[in-house]
Amino acid sequence: MPISTQIQQWQQKLDELSREFRERFADLPEDELKRKPNAQTWSIAENMQHLITVNESYFPLLEQLKGGTYKPPFLSRIPFFVKFMGNTLLKSVEPARKNKMRTFPMWEPVAADIHGDIVTDFEKHQSALKQAIAAAAPFLEKDTVIASPVNRNIVYTLEKAFDIIVTHEERHLNQAIEAFEVIYQNQYKYDL
Repeated sequence: MPISTQIQQWQQKLDELSREFRERFADLPEDELKRKPNAQTWSIAENMQHLITVNESYFPLLEQLKGGTYKPPFLSRIPFFVKFMGNTLLKSVEPARKNKMRTFPMWEPVAADIHGDIVTDFEKHQSALKQAIAAAAPFLEKDTVIASPVNRNIVYTLEKAFDIIVTHEERHLNQAIEAFEVIYQNQYKYDL
């Protein structure tokens, strides 16, 4: 598939996800967006903040690629390892969420840092992400290999990184929907 087509597909999927987040959550009051279903589960706002934090952690790496200063780790020279790591990571972020997993500490959302309109912030972020993906076309054409922003021993292609980012957003949309449903059920259980 041509790179331009792949970029267009990622951007369309990001638009769909943005629309879904907006339609489901934009009219909710801030306290409901921040309400956690339980102590172990993220709120809707925390899910959105997590996506912004994860995705933005790739921006410095993309800037280094554009500036010609990016230095890939040694492991990026082992094609089997690159493919294995990319496929493993993509599978780990599947939207179905069969297996729960913890995120890296630097990607943990901090509820106290969530201010204002998280849905609007998320949409602005999505626009910046789409631009970053488009600007990465020359590196996608070269099958550029990168390291994860949180661990230089986790390497995968830039193309796989964008697949992971989009799939990860689907996963957290599902998680946010589940959080809303739990909150909604608990809220109305006591009103009856």
